[in-house]
Parts: sequence; C-alpha cells; structure tokens
Amino acid sequence: MKANIHPEYHQVVFVDSTTGYKLLTGSTRTSDETIEYEGATYPMIRVEITSDSHPFYTGKQKFTTADGAVDKFNKKYGLK
Repeated sequence: MKANIHPEYHQVVFVDSTTGYKLLTGSTRTSDETIEYEGATYPMIRVEITSDSHPFYTGKQKFTTADGAVDKFNKKYGLK
C-alpha cells in the first residue's frame, strides 16, 4: 500500500438536523464545526436523515398497494 495517499480516519459526530440524534463513528470526513460529546470534542457533521428520522426505520412509512396487470384486467372485465 502506498504511503500518504489515504485520507485521515478519525472520530466524527454525525448530528441529525431534524431530531438532534447524535452518532459517534469513524469517518474520513472533516468539518470546521465541533461538538462536545461524552466529555470530548469531535468534529460535527450535520445530516438530514438518520435511522432516527427515516420513515422506514421509525415505522411511519406508508405503503401503497399497486395492482398488477393481471388484477387490472380481471377487474376491468369482471373476472374472479
């Protein structure tokens, strides 16, 4: 592996803009903003959606039932 070509990997706090949920994880992203988290200062990156606010993970996702071509044909011609 070549030396000095990889970005620096460090701890970063991702903050959900909607709910304020914070997630400490490793990343190569950097930021000028910092945040105090669990007694230490980390770079902070704001994100719009996390598992805390995504409709699929919160159970608020709405499912629509789409009829298939066969069902539409059967409904149209009164079959079944």
